[in-house]
Amino acid sequence: MNDLTEKNNQNVLSSPKARKFARELGVDVRDVVGSERLGRVVEKDIKEFVSLRLNKKENINVNKEYEHSEFGKVEIKDIPRIKRIAAPHLVNSWKNIPHVTNHDEADITEMEEFRNSLKDIYTGEKKKITPLAFIIKALVSSMRKFPNFNSSIDDIEKGKITLKKYFHIGIAVDTSHGLMVPKIRNVDKKNINQISEELKKVSEDCRNLKIDKKEFFGGSITITSLGGIGGSFFTPIINYPEVAILGVGRSYKKQLFINEKFITRTVLPLSLSYDHRIIDGAEAARFNNDLKDNLGSNFAYKLAI
Repeated sequence: MNDLTEKNNQNVLSSPKARKFARELGVDVRDVVGSERLGRVVEKDIKEFVSLRLNKKENINVNKEYEHSEFGKVEIKDIPRIKRIAAPHLVNSWKNIPHVTNHDEADITEMEEFRNSLKDIYTGEKKKITPLAFIIKALVSSMRKFPNFNSSIDDIEKGKITLKKYFHIGIAVDTSHGLMVPKIRNVDKKNINQISEELKKVSEDCRNLKIDKKEFFGGSITITSLGGIGGSFFTPIINYPEVAILGVGRSYKKQLFINEKFITRTVLPLSLSYDHRIIDGAEAARFNNDLKDNLGSNFAYKLAI
């Protein structure tokens, strides 16, 4: 592949690695001034470009007509570094991706009964496996049927999308430093136990700032869960260059009318945001229906294999 691209009759030289890094941060490499020989753009230049953009006051489109301190006591604090780094990425995703969010509920009664019944075959003790491990396996099964959800749009003007053949699921981890989204790699080749253990490890590494930065890139789709905190439906922002993100609320008991009578079931709120340029509403609805089936009674046991 030729490293030269044109913009306003100027040639911009950059490595494939630098261009990939720029895409993951939502940066047009042609806007970056290279510091290497012949103006070659490297990762360092992209980081500096993002940093400068963060510090530009004109990015804050607020007409401040007064000082908050005029109305009472205030405190000025620094925004955590991770949140400052994530800010332009979030703004880019929200501004450039036409988001649509479908809200639905999955009946996970049998899945939860099965999960809570799991025991260690050697000790007989109850196994503590997070519901998120089951959701990941169910999500991969649906992504196989609907490959557009495992894609990226690198150049919409050329009418091309990249369909990924790997399944690397991003997991939003809440830390005191800010939100981090590491990837669980090749989840299609791992069982529930392996995924559960890896979830614990990457979450701990994020909270202790021991995670490698490369683990934040190269994802298929992201899951953001509020189940451990509370809440039901929300509108998660797509993690560019992915095209969809699944928001998970806290499960709760609900009366459902089944077979001519009301039955108490455990339901899980789902909020699926997707890029409307490549995924339309009908496809998203079918994807949600398939995901609900995968989390339901017909698939819950298979997920543990």
